[in-house]
Amino acid sequence: MTDTPNLLIKNCKPVGDGFDGKKKMDIRIGNGTISEISENLNPSDNEEVYDAKGTFISGGWMDMHVHFREPGFEHKETIETGCRSAMFGGFTEVACMPNTKPAIHTRDVVEFIKNKSRNQLVEVHPIGCVTKERAGKSIAEMADMQKGGAVAFSDDGDPVYNSQVMRVALEYSSMLGVPIINHEEDLDLSRPGHMHEGAVSTRLGLDGTPSIAEEAMIARDILLAEFTGGHVHVAHISTRKAVDLVRKAKADGINVTTEVCTHHFDLTDEEVERRKFDTNVKMHPPLRTQDDVDAMIEGLVDGTIEVICTDHAPHSIEEKEVEFIYAPNGITGLDTAWSICVKRLLKPGLLSLEQILEKLVVKPREILNISVPQIKAGNKANLTLFNTDEEWVYSSDEVRSKSKNSPYLGETLTGRAIAVYNKGRFSESTLRN
Repeated sequence: MTDTPNLLIKNCKPVGDGFDGKKKMDIRIGNGTISEISENLNPSDNEEVYDAKGTFISGGWMDMHVHFREPGFEHKETIETGCRSAMFGGFTEVACMPNTKPAIHTRDVVEFIKNKSRNQLVEVHPIGCVTKERAGKSIAEMADMQKGGAVAFSDDGDPVYNSQVMRVALEYSSMLGVPIINHEEDLDLSRPGHMHEGAVSTRLGLDGTPSIAEEAMIARDILLAEFTGGHVHVAHISTRKAVDLVRKAKADGINVTTEVCTHHFDLTDEEVERRKFDTNVKMHPPLRTQDDVDAMIEGLVDGTIEVICTDHAPHSIEEKEVEFIYAPNGITGLDTAWSICVKRLLKPGLLSLEQILEKLVVKPREILNISVPQIKAGNKANLTLFNTDEEWVYSSDEVRSKSKNSPYLGETLTGRAIAVYNKGRFSESTLRN
């Protein structure tokens, strides 16, 4: 990563903002701002030149659901290493969840994260807690946290379980114009589940988490959103009926949005059996059935699911290398997200390049009321360069996170981010650490 306020990107193919990705163009950046977009631009004396060699370029990608672990769990990830992983994956902005220690439940913790990430290329947007200490009992100081830089509120890792607390949170957040992002889980139905409850869990003799544990909480939140007029954002949706509930709520005019993690439209619960209890396929919500995976893709195609995210959740080797039932939930995802989008959505022709980028560039920022970057002269340069056909092996050497708990380690993937530009800085994603 280098300070590169003046840069000429040659031979890139812009996608979005009126560009269709079919024509090579040059983009000139001066003092961190796009100053010119045209063919065959000549470099000036004071600017560096980067030959994109025909790769695509779009507005910088955003992941609105990551866990960067700092403060409190720096042995898993830090803001610096999390940003490094984001850059490698092609993301220029992220929103980080508040299950840290201390939790992001006061303005000073919000500002700590903002200050800690200030010198990173990746813009980090803190998500504040709904309740104090994520305990689910009393509403945190939302307005004060918003003044400090919080873009939404969530107790992610746990649901806002008390319905009255959730009602008040929705009423209060609607006055602030921000969403409540809920971890949709009825704990009385889900625990002590270690994977999806179904045929595979029965064969393996593992306690499972049934789909209804997610669906019952989503149904409650939809009704509360309708009652209060607040905005509920359903985190990491994973079941067919959950998608159906959100689809119907949207048709009824209720203010509900949702996201899906890349692993939930790629892998199924059969991976637990196939990989012989590999804890790198243990996450929450758990991997579901093939029918659920199909429903995630259907939801992405018809627009029910607006956002693609990762739920990037690093854990140390020591924490994951235990018996399956004792391992923490979660996997890393920033490094590999684009390749999964290429594999499951682009290559099969289910979504166009422009449609996928809408879910990575535009929709997460619209939901969080963050300015959407555009490839347009006069706009601040916030850009991702990427391809869709390069084959590469996701080896341990490629991992940029501090942790390596990914089910994709050792696999050959297709399509990758090449470089990112943001805040006057440029980084080639393929450079080694």
